[in-house]
Amino acid sequence: MPSMSAAEATDLFRREPDRFIDVGEGEAAHRVVGSGPDVLFVHGWPVTGATWRRLLPHLADHVTCHVIDLPSAGSSRFDADTVLTIHQHMESVRRVVEALDVDSIAVVGHDSGGLIARHAMVGNPRLRSMGLINTEPPDPSWRFKSFVQARKLPGLAAGLRFVSGNRTIRNSRLVFGDAFADRSHLDGEFAEFFFAPLNEEPGKAEAAAALLRSFDMKDCTDLPDVHRRLDVPVKLVWGARDPFFPVADARAMVDSFPNASIDVIDDAGLFSHEEAPREVAEALLPTLLAD
Repeated sequence: MPSMSAAEATDLFRREPDRFIDVGEGEAAHRVVGSGPDVLFVHGWPVTGATWRRLLPHLADHVTCHVIDLPSAGSSRFDADTVLTIHQHMESVRRVVEALDVDSIAVVGHDSGGLIARHAMVGNPRLRSMGLINTEPPDPSWRFKSFVQARKLPGLAAGLRFVSGNRTIRNSRLVFGDAFADRSHLDGEFAEFFFAPLNEEPGKAEAAAALLRSFDMKDCTDLPDVHRRLDVPVKLVWGARDPFFPVADARAMVDSFPNASIDVIDDAGLFSHEEAPREVAEALLPTLLAD
């Protein structure tokens, strides 16, 4: 049995973080659990470090898990003047790694967190290995591109508040309904940690809108060169029922890395680590523990 229960992992994100790390623009919230080799977890948009809550019990007996909320999300600190962009998040990850002051670290990224982590860590001599979960390929699908086009809509922040507060709309296939193979995962804790703040907490929808507006598709088209320079073991773990980042695109990415492999989780979607945490942990661990 894991030494950390699912309830304990969830409660970790209902209380204050262990510390805040100055990342130049705002402060990232930092929580740490477990023991063993150090691993940093980078969340995507529009979620927070709480997205790792179901995965942590399966990893904490093996690795030290450093979980952050990047500025704009979760318990992080920022204000209306904080620069909130994808590129600033890349810099934030670099600064977090410096602040951790470890000789060796593995990094796990999901969704846009995987894009951010790849750009942030390429060439970093401290990087030991990397895990990528359902994240951007060099040429994302039309479904993903059409979703990102929402950044051009007027009143984006107000729209995010409205959608996040309306269960019927947010759970529809045109919004987040296809993010899980089992749509019921969109309710309960997922709604508590990710939808409620966007709808209820001042500044959260505006921050999420600012981040989405900053997305540059060139960061995807530049990935083949980034991949060639990531000369560490890389494990891709993919939910097979992800319409945003189809598994065929993930398989095509494998050979773009010097040393990569892929495990596919059949009954999971974009948030495979939330739907199938034990299977995702088992797929990741050999790479995270690599020397």
